[in-house]
Amino acid sequence: MTNFDELLENNKRFAATDFRDHLPEIPFLPNKQVYILTCIDPRVDPAAILGLRLGDAIVARTVGGRANQSFLDDLAWISYLHETVTPGADWFEMAVIHHTDCGSALMADDKLSRGFIQRGFQQTPLRATAVTDPATTVPIDVDKILHSPTASGRIRVSGYSYDIATGRLTLVTPPRARAEQPL
Repeated sequence: MTNFDELLENNKRFAATDFRDHLPEIPFLPNKQVYILTCIDPRVDPAAILGLRLGDAIVARTVGGRANQSFLDDLAWISYLHETVTPGADWFEMAVIHHTDCGSALMADDKLSRGFIQRGFQQTPLRATAVTDPATTVPIDVDKILHSPTASGRIRVSGYSYDIATGRLTLVTPPRARAEQPL
């Protein structure tokens, strides 16, 4: 039996549960009205660290939990759907979560990244993706989301640092929306 075969068995058990009773009616309006951006690192599972259940949140995972263009495009689409299909519904809150001991920090290692750059990648974007200090990178991504011209200005965005060693989240950037900021 492979590792994935075991997961398929787990899926059979899951399919036999009452999971359908907890699904949101509208796929882009999660039960808890939360949208989370975090890292692909398997040690940072939003369901585990935040106690989420299926349907509670939209979760986006990128290397380092960074607000890259692909993420911003997805957020723009969700914003558009919300504005046009469910204009009267409450807006979700967004949380950016970066973490300590992030593997993306290796992108800032010139010696290690040299081979990757030889595959056709650029050093500047690699360094910009690296999360070496969540307290520094979280505000950058919160601002990038808040100032994205394609995302709704009604989305409240906050930022957190997740400590791998303790399991604790620490607020880095308090929640705010672009629409709430003075012109």
